[in-house]
Amino acid sequence: MTKNEFILQLRNNLSDLSQEDIQKSVDYYSEMIDDRMEDGLTEEEAVEAIGSVDEISHQILMDTPLPKLVKAKVTPKREMKGWEILLIVLGFPIWFPLLIAAASVVFAVFVTIWSVIISLYAVVFSLFVAASGCLVAMFAEFNAGNMAHGALALGASFICAGTAILLFLLFNQIAKLIIRLCKLIINAIKSCFVKKGIS
Repeated sequence: MTKNEFILQLRNNLSDLSQEDIQKSVDYYSEMIDDRMEDGLTEEEAVEAIGSVDEISHQILMDTPLPKLVKAKVTPKREMKGWEILLIVLGFPIWFPLLIAAASVVFAVFVTIWSVIISLYAVVFSLFVAASGCLVAMFAEFNAGNMAHGALALGASFICAGTAILLFLLFNQIAKLIIRLCKLIINAIKSCFVKKGIS
């Protein structure tokens, strides 16, 4: 494949993006090909060294922020005809509530996921505060001459601090899994807007 063929196919695969974004990608990969040719590779070898244009296109689209991808996908590429505008206006009572419902569901899922993460770390924070409170109580009890109550407060402080540390380590793993789940959901939504022909 020649450089011009590569660039042409790249432009075609990225046609759903804005012209500015397409040009950035084209300039970047054009420069990469030129750099490899300066290192002594032929044009075909330089293009082959970069990789498959379909894989590169797919990766660019998947790395594009979701709002930008959606905007580029729904923005008309040509002037809309009168009857198309009329259909959109007449269909507004149907498609607008459906759009709002879908957006609300996605928003609710993400709010719920992040609420879980915040709640988990709030538990850890509460245990650390309880451990600190028990330490203060221990000093107060020792000053008052209540050694048994002071020892009990010290033990409670150790239990709270130890539990907080263990839960912090556990919750870090849970938070990583939840963040990975968010990325999977976003990638699944993005894949709806990425051309099916690009593998």
